[in-house]
Amino acid sequence: MNTVSAQRAASTTTAGGPYVRIDRLTKRFGDFVAVRQVSLEISRGEIFCLLGGSGCGKTTLLRMLAGFETPTEGAIFIDGVDVTQVPPYERPVNMMFQSYALFPHMTVAQNVAFGLQQDGTARAEIESRVREMLMLVKLEGYDKRKPHQLSGGQRQRVALARALVKRPKLLLLDEPLGALDKKLREHTQFELVNLQEKLGVTFVIVTHDQEEAMTLASRIGVMRSGEILQVGSPTDIYEYPNSRFVADFIGSVNLTEGTLVEDEPDHVRIDCPQFGGTVYVDHGVSSPPDATLSVAIRPEKIQLTRERPEQADNVLSGVVTGIAYLGDATRYLVRLPTGFMLRVTAPNMFRREERLAHDETVWLHWHASAAVVVTR
Repeated sequence: MNTVSAQRAASTTTAGGPYVRIDRLTKRFGDFVAVRQVSLEISRGEIFCLLGGSGCGKTTLLRMLAGFETPTEGAIFIDGVDVTQVPPYERPVNMMFQSYALFPHMTVAQNVAFGLQQDGTARAEIESRVREMLMLVKLEGYDKRKPHQLSGGQRQRVALARALVKRPKLLLLDEPLGALDKKLREHTQFELVNLQEKLGVTFVIVTHDQEEAMTLASRIGVMRSGEILQVGSPTDIYEYPNSRFVADFIGSVNLTEGTLVEDEPDHVRIDCPQFGGTVYVDHGVSSPPDATLSVAIRPEKIQLTRERPEQADNVLSGVVTGIAYLGDATRYLVRLPTGFMLRVTAPNMFRREERLAHDETVWLHWHASAAVVVTR
């Protein structure tokens, strides 16, 4: 787990029960089921990410939390209160939209103050809270500017300040960093985590960006076809996926199928025809002997050498057919004698080091704990 998400997981508390509880939530649009029987618990002060591809139901689920969509079935509880039928403006919730939705004719200060003005908050209180928010998001001195005079990152921070100025108990963010370029997005991710830690607000974030979810979240819920397939910390999701889909969706992975040829409580051997051999795994699996299993190995867990390693298990040979130098690492594509292509990522630890070449024959090997076996 990266440092940010590790800190988030360590600081999350479940004292007093879940802050948000979703109970068997379903949303239908005619015959189409957008969200199907989702149950979920989110702790107070947590950054929880709903992660999935387009059309998986994550934004619909977020909109039901906000009150913009009415569930077909199920219930939503916030801080122990059933808010399923409560309108958006009466929920202790605010939402930050992907487009930021800033008013172009208003200044930064007026944009941030808008929600408080709609609530009839006293002028002096508005000015104090707007000033406080602009300091918090590091936009002091920008209060008189219009949105078109700001960079993408500054507009994102204005939208965040506007969402936080009403001091919601729960902040919902829909693809909050999607409009930013890569470097600015990486920088803003850390700012967002630091800001959330200062305020203690519970965040629920919708994103399709795996790296963003891994960086921000204390926990991630992976969605597909309206269902949550797995909930866990970034480490759990990446290192211990519970299905072939989750293993394939998160990060880069080498996936193949095989059948059990040796099944012991402390280890298994799986015959993988695409590898042209067996994979030894140093733990047991719960599967009938004749079942087809999926074996997943992350590229960074495979080692490449010119000489055959001494270990007896999990050793293959192949030919390098593709090389991508990425600065911090080099990615190799290696063709096995069966024709199967394995992806391997090797860290570039030294400035001057001899790297493998195209068409070079190499040996691939990995530790017995590296492979993940999934049964669905």
